[in-house]
Parts: sequence; structure tokens; C-alpha cells
Amino acid sequence: MNALQIIDQGKPLEQRELRQPVVMQDEVLVSIKAAGICHSDAHYRAGTIPISNLPITPGHEIAGVIEEIGGNVKSLKVGDHVSLNYLLTCGKCEHCSDSREQFCPSVEMLGKNRDGGYAEFISVPERNAVLLPEDLPFHHGAILMCSWATSFHALNKSGLTAGMTIAVFGVGGLGIAAVQLSNLLGAADIYAVDINKEKLKIASKLGATALEAAEPNPAEVIRQLTEGSGVDIALEFTGIPEVGRQAIESLGVKGIAAFVGVGNKPLSVNIYDDLINKEAELIGVSDHLPHEIEQLLNYVREGKLDLSSAVTRKISLDVDEVNRVLDEFDHYRGNDLRTVIVS
Repeated sequence: MNALQIIDQGKPLEQRELRQPVVMQDEVLVSIKAAGICHSDAHYRAGTIPISNLPITPGHEIAGVIEEIGGNVKSLKVGDHVSLNYLLTCGKCEHCSDSREQFCPSVEMLGKNRDGGYAEFISVPERNAVLLPEDLPFHHGAILMCSWATSFHALNKSGLTAGMTIAVFGVGGLGIAAVQLSNLLGAADIYAVDINKEKLKIASKLGATALEAAEPNPAEVIRQLTEGSGVDIALEFTGIPEVGRQAIESLGVKGIAAFVGVGNKPLSVNIYDDLINKEAELIGVSDHLPHEIEQLLNYVREGKLDLSSAVTRKISLDVDEVNRVLDEFDHYRGNDLRTVIVS
């Protein structure tokens, strides 16, 4: 089968011909119909996040059709449309039993620890295949697995409830999901911050107050718009320390800044002004939980989520096209919220 792989970090992906995966008794074989391209994939390619088991096929936002099932599979059948929960866990340890599956000692992530979705086929355990409504486009089902699930987890972890105010720093695939989900959960005011005017236009159409990051300091603008009180929650999706500072500075009393974007540079925090004087909290957000995926699918079935605004480009499984998208991530270029590989 055709696949695109990271052979050496710091170098472009290469096209490879690989054997089709063999399906074990508890697994399903999925013909991949859509694979989202996430900024994390660019970090893996660049080496910002080290990977030891090279070569690897990246891609963790995956949807497709079941082509084959193992002998022990009971809940799924050939022909089912599925998205794939990209975290493969044991399901038995303390973390898995207490809704902390992403910290399972044996966890493997598709596209990082195990071959992912930039390919024609993939095999996964039965419980990682999430049944999709058959009328949901595959490219929408794919982005649910990271863009939307991770943003939803960030909102849940930061405690967003109706009537709160929120600032979203970085309006890419995850940021635009956070804007729409914040609206769904009843946020009173949503502020979206980005350097890209086209992305801000989409955020504005979805109910956010759009702020250009080219302002002297977007945090100061947010404080002015909130009459000095700041926001209850700030979500940081870029991984850039300077943007992280702005997220912290935008907080009000007892505000929470949730950090989702991947970065490898230190963040400066003034212990008294930033934290003690406001009793503010800084939290990290890692991945998502299986029950959050099910809740998102319920929102989709109920017609409460419009995923069409998030996928702004579709491309083929072509190594040059995919590398160009990852290059755009590396340099924070491009107007697309989410690009999805489709077949």
C-alpha cells in the first residue's frame, strides 16, 4: 500500500510502498478515506517532538470504512463507517479506570508511536474504532478525533460553563473548534486572536469578537473590552511563549489559562502579578478522553455542530502536497484552518 513516512526528523516526508497491515483477532482493518493534517504532525516531522521509532507514518485524525474484522470483533462489521480514537491504551490500569486514559503507561499514539493515517489502510483495536453516522462526510469524521476532541477536552478541563467569558489564542483547526464549542456551551463572550485575517473572519461568523494579534497587545484590548475585568478562561493553541504571555495577561480574577499548543521554549510567568494577585491557574491539556468523542458525536447527530467551517482544503495522498502543508505549519503561513487528505 502507498504511505507517506517520516524517515528522518528534520527532513521532508517520503513516499513508501508498505505491506498492508495484518489484522489480529481483536482488531479491524480500515480503508482510510480521510486523514487530517495537524500542526503536531509538523512538529513530529521537524523534530520539535522527538520520535525514536522511525520510520513512522504520521497522521492521527483518521476516518474510513472497515474492510476486515478479526475473529473476536463483535461490535463492528465490514462496511461500517468509523473514526479512530488515536490513543491505544490497555483499558485496565489505574489511569484507564479513572478517565485519564492518555496517561496509560502502555499508551501508543497513532502517527507517533504506531503507523498512522497518511496511508491507504490501518489496523486498530476494535475499541478504537468509533462508529460514525453514515451521512457524516469522512473528512468531518476525521477532524473530530483531534481538532474537536482536544478542544472539547480543553474546555471541559478549564471548566467552561454558561455565562463565562473566554479568549481563544490561535484560530486554526483547534481554535475554530473551540470557538464553536464555546458558543454551544453558552459562553457569554468569545474573543478570537490570530495574525490571519481570513481565519478571524470565520471566527467572527461563528460568534467571536475577532482581534488581530498585530495589535500592540491583544490582552490589553481584551481587558478594555471587558471593562478591565479580563476573561474567565484563555485557551492557548499556538505553543509560542509570547502568545502564552498574552493569554495569561488576558485573565481576570480566578481566571484559568489552558495551554494546548505544542512548544519547546520556556514561558515567563510573574508569580505575584500573574498568579497570586488574581488566584489565577495555568493548566496543561493533553489529548482527550473517549467519552468526550461520544459526546461530540451526539452533538453532531443533534445538528448542534457545523463541521463544514473547519475543513478549508482537501488534498490527495501526494507527498509533495502534504509536505507543502507541513511547511506552512512550520512557518505559520496559509489561510487554511484544517487540510484533510482524502481518497
